[in-house]
Amino acid sequence: MSFENFPILNTARLHLRQIQPSDAKALFSYFSKDEVTEFFDLPTFQDIAEADELVKTWQDRYDRKDTIRWAICLKENPDELIGTCGFHNFSNEHFRAEIGYELHPRFWQKGMMTEVITSILEYGFSELKLNRIEAFIDPANIASRKLLEKVGLSSEGVLRDYFFEKGRFVDAEMFALLKKDYSG
Repeated sequence: MSFENFPILNTARLHLRQIQPSDAKALFSYFSKDEVTEFFDLPTFQDIAEADELVKTWQDRYDRKDTIRWAICLKENPDELIGTCGFHNFSNEHFRAEIGYELHPRFWQKGMMTEVITSILEYGFSELKLNRIEAFIDPANIASRKLLEKVGLSSEGVLRDYFFEKGRFVDAEMFALLKKDYSG
């Protein structure tokens, strides 16, 4: 990754900033909901300590320069996290990274994640100099499929039993966007 200070991004309605330890309570408020973790690689949270640990993990991985995860906040309330997004699984040698994201259910179906992903795609291609941005989803996750297609990623196929999550093997559908195909 090619940045020295944590990058702050803004969209029409949203402010993307670094995740802080004080965000754990907001993370727990939605990671404790089964509908949020249904397609996530973590079990539904039962205790706030799990949210504290996730914040710490993201910060440690940022410090090692192998993850960047933004807190998604409304512009009018930049201290209240409503979701997160970011890049992980960087391959500097191959100029690619994977995106991940989630949002509190009360903000679903409002176009917010479209704004967010559009913004981080632009950042990934222009600032991080990525050539390829990927996303893996559960093929049954129709909402993520629609989101990724809307922002320009295309399905490249299903990898059967690709991940072992929550005690079982699950398929992963790979989506990707190449810089040469990006119309940002």
